[in-house]
Amino acid sequence: MKKTKLSVAEYMKDIKKNKLLYIMIIPVLIWYGLFYFKPLYGLTIAFKDFSPFMGITDSPWVGLDNFRELLFGKGSIYFWRALKNTIIINFYGIVWFFPIPIILALFFFEMTNKVRRNFYQVILYLPHFISVVVITSIIIKLLSPSSGIVNQILVSLGIIDKPIHFLIEPIYYRTIYILSAIWQNSGYSSIIYFASLMAISPQLYEAAELAGATWFQKVRYISLPGIKGTIMIMFILKIGSLLTLGYEKTLLLYTPQTYEVADILSTYIYRHGIQGAGDISMVTAAELFQALIALTTTFIANKIVKKYSEVSLW
Repeated sequence: MKKTKLSVAEYMKDIKKNKLLYIMIIPVLIWYGLFYFKPLYGLTIAFKDFSPFMGITDSPWVGLDNFRELLFGKGSIYFWRALKNTIIINFYGIVWFFPIPIILALFFFEMTNKVRRNFYQVILYLPHFISVVVITSIIIKLLSPSSGIVNQILVSLGIIDKPIHFLIEPIYYRTIYILSAIWQNSGYSSIIYFASLMAISPQLYEAAELAGATWFQKVRYISLPGIKGTIMIMFILKIGSLLTLGYEKTLLLYTPQTYEVADILSTYIYRHGIQGAGDISMVTAAELFQALIALTTTFIANKIVKKYSEVSLW
């Protein structure tokens, strides 16, 4: 059905008819204007030699000099290292973490005992609501070479001869990061897939059972196709955040010995913008570069998914 455009008179008539609804929208528009659109002016710092004493407006323009220094300057090796680590950790997250919430949602959906299902859901949802500081403290305690239960079990089983300093060995860092992320967030992330499964018509499963379908066949031909749209949307969003990784957990877990594999864009920006000399122009350029790459990857992922399926963000 072809959509028709409303004229100005029709818009005014609709506003008069639903004026209370439009008044309710005003606070939301003001909030977005103040906290989303107004701060965009600060992106001009990426193209200036910013001085806190001169302010954004009076700081001199330098064009793309900050980007050249960021990408090709003497300290660019650390930026490219942080970029590489961010992509690698997020890629591991897509490969190992992304399927697990879907599997958990299927597991919950197949449980007929609601009391037992609710119990397991609560147990798996709880880690998401624990503070990052507490999560990292638990990880450090578990992996401690002197009192950590992981080292004690490995030594008692004869797998290792002496305790391992997991958190200062670069080879173990990414595995620890991904496994802890799976434990913390996979249960909570399964909610959206479980909700999508609940929306599938029960008649489809009843018909499949009458036809003698096995559990695997029901999952393959009913459950997964039924949540295909949700999976595709979440995959696109995950690809779009390929360069986005929170700095809190990394700051609490990494050490100078693991910088090579643990330093990510957000911690790079934190160190150079706050801990270091406070080069605000440089870190703003890094943030803008990160945002542009994220936007580009989102467009590419959306276009690819749209080409091979009927689902897309736009």
